[in-house]
Amino acid sequence: MVYLKWLFWAVFWVLVAAFFHYTLPQTDIVRVTDTYEKRIDFGENSLFWASPDAGNDATAINRDVFFIQTVRADGSTMVYRNEDTSWGWPPYFKFDTSNLQAEAADLKSTSEAPRWAALKHYGWRNEFLSIFPNGVSIWPVAGPDVGKPLPWLNILILAAFGLLAFGVWRLWRRFRARRIDPMWDGVEARFDAAGNAIEDRRGRVRRWLDTWRPKDKRRG
Repeated sequence: MVYLKWLFWAVFWVLVAAFFHYTLPQTDIVRVTDTYEKRIDFGENSLFWASPDAGNDATAINRDVFFIQTVRADGSTMVYRNEDTSWGWPPYFKFDTSNLQAEAADLKSTSEAPRWAALKHYGWRNEFLSIFPNGVSIWPVAGPDVGKPLPWLNILILAAFGLLAFGVWRLWRRFRARRIDPMWDGVEARFDAAGNAIEDRRGRVRRWLDTWRPKDKRRG
């Protein structure tokens, strides 16, 4: 039972960490190599695509999606999608997809004459499931060695969540100590009393049956 409890909490906190890692913004230092638009037919990975841009048909099974191809400062490649989040989740309230695509296109450069930019995004990249992180904003930076900005928003959100989780844990501890533990103690006491009563009855039955045995074969 103890192992099931620890397994439950381990799975719970892994899911919480995955939720925050996917949702909270991250910033990459990149060099934009190309921007393009592609028709996407949504399937099993539709959960990882944003809603249609504001004003477009929300019931369409496919639509054109903007993409931004980049090379990171460490030389690895990364492709970002560029979709509005509108009023949906995550709550970035992004309505400027076309503007972001124009800004990214204006920052395109080659390896011979590189121009570097900071691209803020959320989400994951998975080649197997065709999942792409969603770009939120982009701006030019001096070079690939520019330090990433301190994620103050992430720190505040995680700190607020930690305080909330601690508060809920304290309330649960108090509620369990006042209501649940006494209830379980009463249930256990009733079970113990019932068990003792049953055992007492069994003892009396055994003693009565023992009177039918010959004296030399009686117990005790």
